[in-house]
Amino acid sequence: MKPQTASENKRKQQAADRQDPPPSALPDFQKVRTVIYLSFFISGLGIGAVYALASVGLVLLFRTTGVLNFAFGAAGAVGAFVTFQVNAMGLDLMLGCLLGIATSTLVSCFYGRFIAPVLAYRDTVTRSIGTLGFALVLLGAMGLIWGELPRRIQFPTDKMYITVFAVRLTYTRIAALALAVLVVVALSAVIARTRMGLNMRAVANDRDHSAMLGIPVMKVEFFAWLIVGIFAGLCGILMANFVGLKATALTFLVVPAIAAAIISGMNSLPQTAIAGMFLGLAEAVLTAFPAIAPYRSAAPFLIALVVVAIMPLLTFPTKRAPNRV
Repeated sequence: MKPQTASENKRKQQAADRQDPPPSALPDFQKVRTVIYLSFFISGLGIGAVYALASVGLVLLFRTTGVLNFAFGAAGAVGAFVTFQVNAMGLDLMLGCLLGIATSTLVSCFYGRFIAPVLAYRDTVTRSIGTLGFALVLLGAMGLIWGELPRRIQFPTDKMYITVFAVRLTYTRIAALALAVLVVVALSAVIARTRMGLNMRAVANDRDHSAMLGIPVMKVEFFAWLIVGIFAGLCGILMANFVGLKATALTFLVVPAIAAAIISGMNSLPQTAIAGMFLGLAEAVLTAFPAIAPYRSAAPFLIALVVVAIMPLLTFPTKRAPNRV
């Protein structure tokens, strides 16, 4: 047998290298795709929790005062900037969060105490447009004070996580989820079982008759603005951690919150929270598709539009009882 030369051995080695690797050596693209979708889904849990909080706050205020608060995101952004500023000064982050929430609450209460009563007997559109003007004022003030440079609020829990299906879920997102559930349950209990909750439901049904019955309408409405201010502060700080601190982006947080409120029919707080969570997850998962990722911010209203269009088709007519003399 003729011995093989070095060049022949080299050619054989190159031919072996060109052969397809065994199936076990190929990457499992299905698993990779699943991990990508799961990573976006889990990242959407935090955004969904924020949308849930924001939409619940909007529905609570609308049911009590008849005002659709377009300044919700702007009030939250002010609180987030205060939190960032306090932390940048070297003070404790928790103190900054408390001061930020207090600032958002103060902004909301200012509108509810001094501006909202002036528009109390105007139509719903006028009262809601008033909050839009207030949001523009806040947006201009933030631009003047802090500018438009992107910033971010970071928490120690951002580096702490658990692994779910090979995807990291940070403690910050877990805390946001727990906070959303806790707030919805507590607020539902307050409305259903306390005197203030009874007054809020009465004012929501008829403001004038409630006043005639001795219910302190101004106090009830101020309480609603107070709760919404706290919600705005929480949402602004969390969004500044999840997506960054930018006045314009946080101001438009109200857009998906309104979409979630539309899906729930502006009625049930738990249904509103579920709708907000769903919209946050949908918006995050759409990021995994490059063709439609640039348009994912339109997803909340497109989903709300579809739901509003389909709901009448799913509602079965009921027989009306005959009129009795």
